[in-house]
Amino acid sequence: MEKVVVFIINLYQKTISFDHGPLSDLFPFLGCRYYPSCSEYSKQAIISLGFFKGVFRSIRRILSCHPLSHGGYDPVRVKNDSSNFGN
Repeated sequence: MEKVVVFIINLYQKTISFDHGPLSDLFPFLGCRYYPSCSEYSKQAIISLGFFKGVFRSIRRILSCHPLSHGGYDPVRVKNDSSNFGN
């Protein structure tokens, strides 16, 4: 299931994504407020956390990406990841 969802995200990124695809050149101001982008975050979350946890975190992230959001750097946090020490 994970591979299918990651394939769909890759397809989205290469075709209609405002951050990664050909539309990014036409509409550079319509990209995601976060880094990594919401689609890249979703892909990383599903790969590193598994299907259910990854999809849950992806939905939560997509819901937080709106015009009133500050955005910024928001990596996928894995519980035993030493780079997130103290968070």
